[in-house]
Amino acid sequence: MAEKRMEVLVAAVDENPIMLADHMNLQTEAIICNQCHTYSAEEFERNGRIIRVFNWNERGVGLNRNNALMRAEAEFVLFSDEDIVYEDGYEAKILQEFEKHPGADILFFNVRAVESRRTYENVRSRRVRWYNYGRYPTYSMCARTESLRKANVTFSLLFGGGAKYSNGEDSLFIHDCLRKHLRLCAVPVTIGRERRREEIDSTWFHGFNEKFFYDRGVLYHYLYGCMAVPFSLRFLLAHRREMCREIPVRQAFALMRKGIREA
Repeated sequence: MAEKRMEVLVAAVDENPIMLADHMNLQTEAIICNQCHTYSAEEFERNGRIIRVFNWNERGVGLNRNNALMRAEAEFVLFSDEDIVYEDGYEAKILQEFEKHPGADILFFNVRAVESRRTYENVRSRRVRWYNYGRYPTYSMCARTESLRKANVTFSLLFGGGAKYSNGEDSLFIHDCLRKHLRLCAVPVTIGRERRREEIDSTWFHGFNEKFFYDRGVLYHYLYGCMAVPFSLRFLLAHRREMCREIPVRQAFALMRKGIREA
């Protein structure tokens, strides 16, 4: 059997794996961890590539991603969600960028998000460091599998869809990668897009409500420590137009400070 160069690690909830692979335009080996109401393992072939499926009667996106990462066999792993659609030829683009950046452990690619959820766009190659890592979602990230295992980094079980706090497992994972001195870079290469929320139901996002801001405060405690409060204000001011239409900035800031205090 030829060596696997790349696997897509898909976090899914109650999906039909064969239909999901078609919707996502998967063209490489993949592992779909599907959180549903049963336990089973299976595999199928799509365009000559093997897609392994693990069904779990469990909840929590961090647990889901850890289950996939533990079973990865390829040199590179591309983290993904069920609402990502990949462009044709994404594997070649990714492998080419790792050839250009031989010292990089993780590369962040452009995945076009809907306007209301857009947090970043790579317009040039750059290092990802402590002051700019918070903008990148998990689904933009491709990593050298061996680098992650040597650094012993995993996803938090407290944050993300299905967990106690609604989101942030991606930022915490990147935070830990930086803390373990992995080399992270962003590249101006687009590999896919996010399906609109009208096309697929979100498993965690229910609007910019009180829980969203409270949970964000808890997350900022873990990410920024004593700098959590000023970073919270910076976050709200930067995103007030799209996030603070129903809850004013002052109230949102109070909710985030409450989350910080109670973390």
